[in-house]
Amino acid sequence: MTMFSSAFKTLLYKETLRFWKVSFQTVAAPVLTSLLYLLIFSHALEAHVRVYESVSYTAFLVPGLVMMSLLQNAFANTSSSLIQSKVTGNIIFVLLPPLSYREFFAAYVLAAMLRGLVVGLGVWLVTLWMVDLQYAHPLWIVAFALLGGAILAALGVIAGIWADKFDQLAAFQNFIIMPLTFLSGVFYSIHTLPPFWQAVSHVNPVFYMIDGFRYGFFGQSDVSPWVSLAIVGFCFILLSSLTLALLARGYKLRG
Repeated sequence: MTMFSSAFKTLLYKETLRFWKVSFQTVAAPVLTSLLYLLIFSHALEAHVRVYESVSYTAFLVPGLVMMSLLQNAFANTSSSLIQSKVTGNIIFVLLPPLSYREFFAAYVLAAMLRGLVVGLGVWLVTLWMVDLQYAHPLWIVAFALLGGAILAALGVIAGIWADKFDQLAAFQNFIIMPLTFLSGVFYSIHTLPPFWQAVSHVNPVFYMIDGFRYGFFGQSDVSPWVSLAIVGFCFILLSSLTLALLARGYKLRG
């Protein structure tokens, strides 16, 4: 069975259509949330915070907010789709067709990446009127956006498989995803933190996604972009392998 079988294409189309049909909620709402973050933080701190000498605080915020929105929505797409299918019982209609576990994984992850990228693009577009951004290394921007979206999409599949009810998924999101994204340097440089919290930040993989993504804009970062790329790439391989192993076993999906 090839990677692009009709079953794969149908599942990918279904998952893409699922978020696009309610784009006011799945795309417009997170874009508005990020815009509010930008307006509030830039108004409060623009005159008091300067992270990079040649970059305003508002400009510094934009890549972080774009990436945070991308990551959170990639996670939300896969996790919410799977838990909803499990709770309602219609997961059986996804499992019955001649669909390999690799195709299952690819369809869910690609659709989630698409949602994350659409939201991230939306956040970037609505901030263009507020700040002039630099684009020092566009390929780094693309690389970290794609890898970051794929990692959180895979993590969403794991969460959706693990959770048996919406409360468990909410706990996963509130106690793991939210702290990882908010404490990753979206609103600050880790060099402004005490040594202990700098060390804690260095074990947060989302920090490397955002720091590498921001490097693509300004050519400046808290750690080497090559280090960030290596760590993010390793996380992608690790999470993808774990997700594929769970799908191959049918863990919590097949009786």
